[in-house]
Amino acid sequence: MAFVKFSQSFWLFLRNSSLNFKFMIPKETFPFFKKLTKNNNRDWFNAHKPEFKAIEAKVKLAYNTLGEMMTAHDQIEKIKIFRIYRDVRFSKNKLPYKTHFGGSFTRKKPELRGGYYLHIQPNNESFIATGFWEPNKEDLFRIRKEFEMDDSEMRDILNDKKFSATWGGFVGDELKTAPKGFNKEHPAIDLIRRKQFIFIKSYTDKDVLEDGFLENVNEAFITIRPFFDYMSDVLTTNLNGESLL
Repeated sequence: MAFVKFSQSFWLFLRNSSLNFKFMIPKETFPFFKKLTKNNNRDWFNAHKPEFKAIEAKVKLAYNTLGEMMTAHDQIEKIKIFRIYRDVRFSKNKLPYKTHFGGSFTRKKPELRGGYYLHIQPNNESFIATGFWEPNKEDLFRIRKEFEMDDSEMRDILNDKKFSATWGGFVGDELKTAPKGFNKEHPAIDLIRRKQFIFIKSYTDKDVLEDGFLENVNEAFITIRPFFDYMSDVLTTNLNGESLL
């Protein structure tokens, strides 16, 4: 897989090694971003670029380690760790650098839907996110029709104690009323009017720097699977349950 930078035999060695390797978010990450926040300009960044590159290398290793953990329970095709450089062409905010790390984990398409995201930012603003950020109009309509026919399976997933304790409920954009063609009095209108299907779990700076942070994130990602399995089934079949693949 594209994101695995080391051979599988090397990962197996690390798992079984008596040296008990720990891959963590480096403690230097938050102090660096706090300084960058106060000095978000090219001169300062260029002067401190070696420091950033050393931190970035460790963070990339942590992201790849998390991705390797996830292969035990999901099919991850790609990890994308976003660059620190901001695209300021169409933004009023002209600061050149991000003050966080972000990376996405892509599931095997087209049969597996949904995605994972890990965001590392100081001042207790780190989080993980999963779900569907911008479903296209065809997928959104298919999801809404499924809820219109039967929302019980989705309710069971959302009401599961472990699931709700980990992720809470949906966040993201929704319509104020029913979408065109749907009854605003429908019992599942709270689901039908959603435009995004996102879950977010927040972390403090202390959480992020603890030994078991990556394991905690991986466990949360395992917990989201019933939702992903359900949505993948919906989005790869028609309303009669016939496969579209």
